[in-house]
Amino acid sequence: MNWIDVGHIDDIPLRGAQIVKTSIGCVAVFRTDEQEVFATSNSCPHKGGPLSEGIVHGRKVTCPLHNWVFSLETGVAQGADAGQIATYPVRLDGGRVLLDLDEIGKRSAA
Repeated sequence: MNWIDVGHIDDIPLRGAQIVKTSIGCVAVFRTDEQEVFATSNSCPHKGGPLSEGIVHGRKVTCPLHNWVFSLETGVAQGADAGQIATYPVRLDGGRVLLDLDEIGKRSAA
Protein backbone atom coordinates (compact mmCIF):
# COMPACT_ATOMS: atom_id res chain seq x y z
CA MET A 1 0.00 0.00 0.00
CA ASN A 2 1.13 3.51 -0.80
CA TRP A 3 -0.72 5.75 1.66
CA ILE A 4 -0.34 9.47 0.96
CA ASP A 5 -1.30 12.29 3.29
CA VAL A 6 -3.79 14.61 1.58
CA GLY A 7 -4.52 16.97 4.46
CA HIS A 8 -6.26 17.30 7.78
CA ILE A 9 -9.89 16.25 8.27
CA ASP A 10 -10.69 19.80 9.36
CA ASP A 11 -9.74 20.97 5.84
CA ILE A 12 -12.83 19.16 4.54
CA PRO A 13 -16.17 20.82 5.34
CA LEU A 14 -18.55 18.77 7.50
CA ARG A 15 -21.06 17.10 5.12
CA GLY A 16 -18.95 18.35 2.24
CA ALA A 17 -16.05 17.38 0.02
CA GLN A 18 -12.62 18.36 -1.16
CA ILE A 19 -10.92 17.52 -4.46
CA VAL A 20 -7.54 15.83 -4.28
CA LYS A 21 -5.44 15.89 -7.45
CA THR A 22 -3.51 12.66 -7.87
CA SER A 23 -1.25 11.35 -10.61
CA ILE A 24 -4.23 9.47 -12.08
CA GLY A 25 -6.79 12.28 -11.81
CA CYS A 26 -9.08 13.93 -9.31
CA VAL A 27 -10.50 12.10 -6.31
CA ALA A 28 -13.35 13.47 -4.20
CA VAL A 29 -12.83 13.08 -0.45
CA PHE A 30 -16.08 13.41 1.50
CA ARG A 31 -16.53 14.11 5.20
CA THR A 32 -19.85 12.79 6.46
CA ASP A 33 -19.37 13.13 10.19
CA GLU A 34 -16.89 14.54 12.69
CA GLN A 35 -14.44 11.65 12.13
CA GLU A 36 -15.69 9.85 8.99
CA VAL A 37 -14.31 10.19 5.47
CA PHE A 38 -14.87 8.46 2.14
CA ALA A 39 -13.09 8.76 -1.20
CA THR A 40 -14.67 8.29 -4.64
CA SER A 41 -14.30 9.32 -8.23
CA ASN A 42 -15.52 12.87 -8.71
CA SER A 43 -17.51 12.19 -11.87
CA CYS A 44 -21.12 10.99 -11.98
CA PRO A 45 -21.51 8.18 -14.55
CA HIS A 46 -24.80 9.69 -15.75
CA LYS A 47 -23.63 13.02 -17.22
CA GLY A 48 -20.24 13.59 -15.61
CA GLY A 49 -21.49 15.87 -12.85
CA PRO A 50 -18.92 16.94 -10.21
CA LEU A 51 -19.90 14.84 -7.20
CA SER A 52 -17.71 16.94 -4.89
CA GLU A 53 -20.22 19.76 -5.46
CA GLY A 54 -23.16 17.53 -4.56
CA ILE A 55 -25.21 17.32 -1.39
CA VAL A 56 -23.81 14.95 1.25
CA HIS A 57 -26.48 13.28 3.39
CA GLY A 58 -25.78 10.36 5.68
CA ARG A 59 -23.31 8.17 3.81
CA LYS A 60 -24.56 9.23 0.39
CA VAL A 61 -23.97 12.02 -2.11
CA THR A 62 -26.47 13.50 -4.55
CA CYS A 63 -25.10 14.62 -7.92
CA PRO A 64 -25.65 18.36 -8.43
CA LEU A 65 -26.71 17.97 -12.07
CA HIS A 66 -29.57 15.47 -12.08
CA ASN A 67 -30.01 14.36 -8.45
CA TRP A 68 -28.65 10.84 -8.85
CA VAL A 69 -27.73 9.43 -5.42
CA PHE A 70 -24.67 7.25 -4.72
CA SER A 71 -23.53 5.35 -1.66
CA LEU A 72 -20.17 6.67 -0.49
CA GLU A 73 -19.47 3.24 1.03
CA THR A 74 -20.07 1.06 -2.03
CA GLY A 75 -20.37 3.53 -4.92
CA VAL A 76 -23.66 1.96 -6.02
CA ALA A 77 -26.45 4.20 -7.30
CA GLN A 78 -29.46 4.29 -5.01
CA GLY A 79 -33.18 3.96 -5.75
CA ALA A 80 -34.21 3.81 -9.40
CA ASP A 81 -30.85 5.15 -10.63
CA ALA A 82 -28.35 2.77 -12.21
CA GLY A 83 -24.59 2.71 -12.23
CA GLN A 84 -21.69 2.91 -9.87
CA ILE A 85 -18.83 5.24 -9.01
CA ALA A 86 -15.36 4.09 -8.00
CA THR A 87 -14.60 4.10 -4.29
CA TYR A 88 -11.08 4.25 -2.90
CA PRO A 89 -9.39 3.25 0.37
CA VAL A 90 -9.13 6.17 2.76
CA ARG A 91 -8.31 6.29 6.46
CA LEU A 92 -7.68 8.72 9.27
CA ASP A 93 -4.47 8.77 11.28
CA GLY A 94 -4.35 11.38 14.02
CA GLY A 95 -6.74 13.61 12.11
CA ARG A 96 -4.73 13.29 8.87
CA VAL A 97 -6.57 11.94 5.81
CA LEU A 98 -4.66 9.22 3.97
CA LEU A 99 -5.42 7.78 0.52
CA ASP A 100 -3.99 4.56 -0.90
CA LEU A 101 -2.49 5.82 -4.16
CA ASP A 102 -1.65 2.30 -5.39
CA GLU A 103 -5.27 1.18 -5.09
CA ILE A 104 -6.54 4.36 -6.76
CA GLY A 105 -4.26 3.64 -9.71
CA LYS A 106 -5.47 0.03 -9.96
CA ARG A 107 -9.15 0.92 -9.82
CA SER A 108 -8.80 3.79 -12.27
CA ALA A 109 -7.03 1.57 -14.79
CA ALA A 110 -9.80 -1.05 -14.67
